Amino acid sequence: MRNFALAVLALLAPVAARADDGDLLKAKMQTLMDAVAPGDKTPWEAILDSRFVATDENGEVSNYDQEIAGITPLPKGSSGTIAVTDWTARFFGDAAVTTEVDDEHEDFHGQKLHALYRATATWIKEAGDWKLVGLQTMALRQDPPSAALPDTMLQSYVGRYRAGPDYTYTIIKNGDRLYGMTNDGKPSEIKAELADVLFAPGQPRTRKIFQRDADGRITGFVSRREERDVVFKRE
Repeated sequence: MRNFALAVLALLAPVAARADDGDLLKAKMQTLMDAVAPGDKTPWEAILDSRFVATDENGEVSNYDQEIAGITPLPKGSSGTIAVTDWTARFFGDAAVTTEVDDEHEDFHGQKLHALYRATATWIKEAGDWKLVGLQTMALRQDPPSAALPDTMLQSYVGRYRAGPDYTYTIIKNGDRLYGMTNDGKPSEIKAELADVLFAPGQPRTRKIFQRDADGRITGFVSRREERDVVFKRE
């Protein structure tokens, strides 16, 4: 009985990534990424399992047919490459889970764009061949470019703002830089994305969008995380 239990545990425990299969799956994924810009369906048809399901960075779910149909060439004026980086593979017998960062560089009508995506994939090995059965992709947020604002505008943000009886946010100015602190805690730098829109470096999911009255005086701001707002009123 003890030997049987150990055998079961061995089957359930993740097997360390074997260099040959790990490299093979990475090469397969890179082949898929190389086929995105030219819209080459052939490798996608070969590598995806017929039971494939995907969730993209917008939360849309697609099956094999829908995914293949979505592989089309980039429009005229656009070109790009996607490099598979930060690769990790874990094996569970004839199943595997991999994760990677897809590093995308695009030339959009002469403008250089850069995006990063975290993708987690599930693979299954049948008849000696690895097939991709699941793929979930999320966009990795990055800080926006910061804007230089006039000193008078920076000064207009300085003050204390309240979201509730026990929750405040204070903005101070030191030279040409702004700092914010929650409940009089440790200050951290905040920057302007554009006029009346501030962000905290390293927190690209959140923006502080300032509100003004008819005379242009700031009355508060909303702290927006995705589409959700927390309202702060100026004291």
